[in-house]
Amino acid sequence: MIEIKYIKGDATKPIGDGNKIIPHICNDEKRWGSGFVLAISKKWYAPELAYRKRKNYNLGDVDFIRVENDIIIANMIAQKGIKCDENGIPPIRYDALRTALIEVNQHAILTGSSIHAPRFGAGLAGGDWNIIESIIKEVITVPVTIYDFN
Repeated sequence: MIEIKYIKGDATKPIGDGNKIIPHICNDEKRWGSGFVLAISKKWYAPELAYRKRKNYNLGDVDFIRVENDIIIANMIAQKGIKCDENGIPPIRYDALRTALIEVNQHAILTGSSIHAPRFGAGLAGGDWNIIESIIKEVITVPVTIYDFN
């Protein structure tokens, strides 16, 4: 099982050498405009463009967008809608996140990348970080750094 490194910092400015993948959660409704995506769009437009050009928004899908020589953004479709449903269930879908993270891990292995991210899924998606962290530890085999914004 991998150990997750937690640091204070900005996930759009990942530290260290080598290739880095920055995964984050997107919804399945073609709505981009709140949370971490704002920081991504402020720095790079290509991830938002790729998301908006997507034809289907299937839970568990991932798009990989190289934004710098050593940085790849992973748009993970792991959020059903943008609000809790009528039963109070938050929009995050843990099974979709697991599926997406398996693909992120495979891409990280292929590209020799480490993973750098905010606490994705625990903000607007309404997820429980303890569950998300356990999924990361279950499926990711490369180094992971999680950034808590100062």
